[in-house]
Amino acid sequence: MGTLIEFQRVSQFFPTRGDVPAQALQEVSLDVRAGEFVCLIGPSGCGKTTLLHLLAGFLQPTEGKVRFNDQTVREPGPERGVVFQEYALFPWMTARQNVEFGLRAQAVPTTQRRNRALLALTRVGLEAAADRYPHELSGGMRQRIAVARSLVVEPKVLLMDEPFAAVDAMTRSTLQKDLLRLWQETGVSVLFVTHNIDEAIFLAQRVVVMAPHPGTISADFSVNLGYPRQRGSLDFANYYNRIETALAAGAFRQVA
Repeated sequence: MGTLIEFQRVSQFFPTRGDVPAQALQEVSLDVRAGEFVCLIGPSGCGKTTLLHLLAGFLQPTEGKVRFNDQTVREPGPERGVVFQEYALFPWMTARQNVEFGLRAQAVPTTQRRNRALLALTRVGLEAAADRYPHELSGGMRQRIAVARSLVVEPKVLLMDEPFAAVDAMTRSTLQKDLLRLWQETGVSVLFVTHNIDEAIFLAQRVVVMAPHPGTISADFSVNLGYPRQRGSLDFANYYNRIETALAAGAFRQVA
């Protein structure tokens, strides 16, 4: 498959109260193929979320280029769906209405909008909750709605910023399996931010390790394991140790 996403020597600075701006990223280059599942992992402050926001079009790079589907990213677009950690659902809307939101912005006709929203909810196992409000649903259910809302506009990539960090371990495991199923069914690319090594290995075809101050890519692992993956296997443990070592080396390099 061809390259869908390109970060070309991207550096990002943010203003501070002093004279010297803070540097979040330093000459980051990264390619993601169409249909690929890539996890970004690293400590807080290494620029993972900044990379996602650049690709989403929420930010413009200080230096370098961010390209999507052979076009420079200049603004948000429906082909790049974003799923946040905190769900970002409208509390006054039902599950179906939340999922319909992006379709309404695209002026999709009412009947078609409703049918597509219900299909998206069915894909995440929440068709029975279509008329319920966010406060009536568990954290895991709310996150499924957020995923359905992103999928309903048929994006080419899902940008996921620690989407399962706020739920309990059992729900997190279920959501991980649901996400893999949806990825395999739709063929959508996924760029997934996490702090969790286990989660990265369980999900991704590639795990990109970032080091902080400023954010750089310190390692890039291809995870050559079939799906579904067995967390207790020796191969899984070997990847865990290699990624853990890379994370420690990146943190040490910044301190040394």
